[in-house]
Amino acid sequence: MSFAAAWCATDLGEYRACRYTYEHYPYESLPPLDPSQFTGAFQWLGGTRGSDPEQVAKLNGLAGDLAARNLSLPQDFVTFQTSANLHGSLDEVSVTSCWTDISQPLPSPVEPGSFLVRFLRDQQDCVIWYLYLRPSGEAFVVYSPLDFEYELDARRDGEETGNDLDDVEEQMAAILWCAPSFEEFAHRFWIENRLWHGINGGDLSQLEPQLRGYLQHYTPPVASA
Repeated sequence: MSFAAAWCATDLGEYRACRYTYEHYPYESLPPLDPSQFTGAFQWLGGTRGSDPEQVAKLNGLAGDLAARNLSLPQDFVTFQTSANLHGSLDEVSVTSCWTDISQPLPSPVEPGSFLVRFLRDQQDCVIWYLYLRPSGEAFVVYSPLDFEYELDARRDGEETGNDLDDVEEQMAAILWCAPSFEEFAHRFWIENRLWHGINGGDLSQLEPQLRGYLQHYTPPVASA
C-alpha cells in the first residue's frame, strides 16, 4: 500500500507561488536534498546538546505504548524530540505558527496494524503532520487535513464529523506521504521556513549558501542572448 506523495507548505515569494495559506506541491517538483546529511545527529541544526527530562519521559511513555503494539519510534524522531536544544526548533521557525503536539498512537484507518503519531500541527489545523509506523519497522512522514485523534474520539462518543473512517478510499485520499524520514521532513521544513523569513525580510544574502542554493531550484533559467 502506498500513499500519494506531495509537500504541503506556503509560498517562497516570487520563487514559488501559493494561492492560500498552504499549497500541495508535487513531491517531484521539490529541490533534492543531500541524503548524506541525514545521519540522525542533526548536525545541520547544530547537533544535540543535552536532553530534556520532561521530553524524555514523554517519549518513553509513547515508546512503551507503541512497543505493546510491536511498533517503535524512529531514532531520529526520538533524538530530536528529547534534545534540550532541538525539540522546539520547528515551532520557532514556522511562519504559519505550527506547533509541536505529540499524540498517543492512533490506528491507521487504511492499514490494520499500522499507527500514526501526530507530531506537528498548524495553528488552525489546516494541516497536521504524523509519523506513519508499520509493523515491518518502516517509518515515514505523512500529512492530512484530518486530526485522527479527534476523529477517533468523536466516533467513540457517537458524534458525526463528516468523515467516514471506515471508507478506506476516502481515508487514503486524506493521507499524503511527504518525507521518507523525520529528519528529512524537519530539514526541508526548516529550510523553507527560514527562506520565507529571508525573502520577506529582504536580505537573502545573510542566509547560508545551502539555503540560497535550494531557492535557485525555482529560479527560471536566463534566456540565451
